[in-house]
This record gives sequence, structure tokens and C-alpha cells, in this order.
Amino acid sequence: MKKHTLSFAIQIVAILFLLYSCNIQQPKDKLNLDEAKMAIAKSNDIHFKAFAKGDSSIFIERYTKDCCIMPPGTDAMCGENAPLDFFRTAYYQAGLRNGKFITTDVYGDGKEFVTEEGLWQSFDASNTMFDNGKFLVLWKKTPDGWKMFRDSFSSNLKK
Repeated sequence: MKKHTLSFAIQIVAILFLLYSCNIQQPKDKLNLDEAKMAIAKSNDIHFKAFAKGDSSIFIERYTKDCCIMPPGTDAMCGENAPLDFFRTAYYQAGLRNGKFITTDVYGDGKEFVTEEGLWQSFDASNTMFDNGKFLVLWKKTPDGWKMFRDSFSSNLKK
């Protein structure tokens, strides 16, 4: 009887140890992902203010120096000048003056990269929505915080 009790006690301790050790890493990963989610939400809140103010520097600040922006119907725009080139095209040619991001999910562990999935809307100077679609953004953690590394989006409108 004592042998079974000792064996049972050892099994319980082993199970408790395994449960405890499995839960140790999860809170840190969750904290990393929560930090990334907050940074993404903050960046997204600022993103379209660049167009409302006509200030490309606000837009450029959202991206890494080695970013690629992949808009629909055209080649990818990559490198340090990509955000400025995209801003000019969106502002002057498309008439973008405001917009909205609706994040539907963020994937990853929050250490180096996370992927954001969501929907977007674009508005002109009269606050009329002229385009909308979906997006995937690969965010990269940099010394300056979370920045967009790859930005890919497509329109829901049939053209």
C-alpha cells in the first residue's frame, strides 16, 4: 500500500511540475504579443492622420527602412523611399485623405515579427469612402518599436 501511495504522490508532483513549467513561458509570450498588439493599434490610429494633415513624415514613420508596400494592381514598392512614394501616389493621385483599419487578428509570439490581419477603408476629402478591402501586414520589432515590414492589401471593389 505504501508503495502505491508513494508512486501516486510522485506522479502527482510530476504532473504539477509539468503543468507549472508549461505555463511559465505562456505569460511572457502573451505579454510580448499584447505589447505588439498595443503598438499596432497605436500606429494604426496615427497612420491615416498623415493623409488628413498632408504630412508624409507621419506615414513614413510607420515603416521599417527595408519595407515593402504591396498595393493592388501594381508592382511592390520596396526600400527606404517606398513609404514616401506610396504616400505621394495615394495622396495626390488617389485623393486619400483619411481611412480606417479594422484589425481582425494578430498572429505570432511578439518577439521579432507578428502578422496583422484586417480590413481597411479609404476616404476622400469629402469624407466619402472610395475604396475598401483586406490586408496582411508583417510587423517587425525594431529598436524604434514595432514597424511595418511588409504591407500587402487588396481592394474589394471590382474594377
